[in-house]
Amino acid sequence: MIRFTSYWHDSAEPFAATGAEVPPQADIAVIGGGFTGLGAARRLAMTGRRVVVLEARHVGFGASGRNGGHLNNGLAHSYLAARDAFGPDRARAMWRAFDDGIDTIRRIIAEEGIDCDFRLAGKLKLASKPAHMESLARNFEAIRAEVDPETDLLSRADLAGEIGSDIFHGAMLQRRSAMMHMGRFVAGLANAAARHGASVIEEAPVTALAGSEGDWRLTTPKGTLAARQVLVATGAYTGPVLPWFRRRLVPVGSFLIATRPLTPVEAQSIMPGNRTCVNSMNVGNYWRLSPDNRLIFGGRARFSARSDQTSDSKAGAILQQAMLRVFPQLAGVEIAHCWGGLVDMTADRYPRAGQAQGLWYAMGYSGHGAQLATHLGETVAEQMAGLRQGNPFDHLPWGAVPGHTGSPWFLPLVGLYYRALDLVK
Repeated sequence: MIRFTSYWHDSAEPFAATGAEVPPQADIAVIGGGFTGLGAARRLAMTGRRVVVLEARHVGFGASGRNGGHLNNGLAHSYLAARDAFGPDRARAMWRAFDDGIDTIRRIIAEEGIDCDFRLAGKLKLASKPAHMESLARNFEAIRAEVDPETDLLSRADLAGEIGSDIFHGAMLQRRSAMMHMGRFVAGLANAAARHGASVIEEAPVTALAGSEGDWRLTTPKGTLAARQVLVATGAYTGPVLPWFRRRLVPVGSFLIATRPLTPVEAQSIMPGNRTCVNSMNVGNYWRLSPDNRLIFGGRARFSARSDQTSDSKAGAILQQAMLRVFPQLAGVEIAHCWGGLVDMTADRYPRAGQAQGLWYAMGYSGHGAQLATHLGETVAEQMAGLRQGNPFDHLPWGAVPGHTGSPWFLPLVGLYYRALDLVK
């Protein structure tokens, strides 16, 4: 029977919240108990600040516990596009922030003793069409020369030792990419924040926010909190209490399936290289093996802002068909988990972090944030504490999405556009 719950949630020991009620005062309130909020809370608590994390559901409920388990270095965009948009200096800084994000996660795991199956695995960006291979090759030349000399370009023949599928035309291999068990990491990060003195309160949605910098009041069902500073780390789960951010983020469903544990022979037949993989389509897919040899396969199966059992099951059927196109040898292998979640897309798909409306924030990871979120949480925490100046995603123009007030009515149209683009390019 398929379980309609995240594999990461099901296979991790949950965090034990530090309190049942919200304390009356804190130096800093963090809204959101995912990678960003917990990474910031840990770092701020280490500076001696009184920190309270307010999580609407449970730690890692959102994108931090509903992703594909990839820690991929490099931007979601082509490096050439970022260089054209922002110039070489900022493009390099943005690219290197993702590398730094993986280093930050690796350091925290070592410092806090978090057992989460972290592994430097490398990522394959697989060319689904011959023209995509030409584009990858152009991007590769610039990446290798300017930001990542460890990147390689693989021919179709080279892929035989990497992946048990013959439908791709080559790939770019980014060796600095990694993977980990997301559920165990987010619970370990929450425990680490609590050990350093942060209060992490679950089931405490912020229902009202009033005040200004230096004097904020946050209302929750578990009490009202007064705080001097506030960090917003809500991503795609940003509610009507934060309308400025909500108008700038589009919540988009991302869906995943996980097979039963594969035998060693089955696992070797599909993923001999045991890396993270993503294909080059606009409506693409991504996959990896879990620590217990399940294939975790995901993608934008449906352009929807809903994630519930009905929506997830429809997406799961689409994903299973896509999985079998890549790996027909898995026909008959049972699907054990099917789940979805929301990712926080910006209009240009670049993250944002800094300060606006008197509030600090880090979000807009656009489906590419597992490796960056903890790092930007720490980065913004150090900005709040006066320990650093700026970050590569600060001061980027960030206008509201036209016609968007919170419910993304236009997503089906966006989906039709990108599917049409995949047919012709």
